[in-house]
Amino acid sequence: MSHPTPPPTLFEWAGGAEALDRLTAHFYDKVLQDPLLRPVFEHMSPDHPHHVALFIGEVFGGSKAYSDAHGGHAGMVTHHLHRGLTEEQRTQWMRLLCQSADEVGLPSDPEFRSAFVGYLEWGSRLAMINSQPGAEAPPADSPMPKWGWGEVGGPYLG
Repeated sequence: MSHPTPPPTLFEWAGGAEALDRLTAHFYDKVLQDPLLRPVFEHMSPDHPHHVALFIGEVFGGSKAYSDAHGGHAGMVTHHLHRGLTEEQRTQWMRLLCQSADEVGLPSDPEFRSAFVGYLEWGSRLAMINSQPGAEAPPADSPMPKWGWGEVGGPYLG
């Protein structure tokens, strides 16, 4: 009896590390030209786009390179503490990232884009919440979110 082949991960479907690096490099070039977002990111390290690609890749089923090198989910949340992000900035961030996905040729099929946008909505809203005054860093062992084809496993869902 043969076993069905499991579906590819979102990471594989997106095109892997190369595609996510291409996406984040293109996206952050746009961010630095955007008057609303430039002030938030103008002092980012040159490695920031790659770090974001590693994070998204891990969430989508790729390697654990972000967690191994940058502290996983807790590390990412910590980068957003006390930044005071606004809904307008979050919405613009989403718009430019989705536009960048089109421009660099990420898959446009509805299933992938639904999962992709679903994660970005969840993650960007969490980043905005964690950027407000009084937000605290999560425990260092907070689990990494896991996103797939219609099922999610946020850090508090296991």
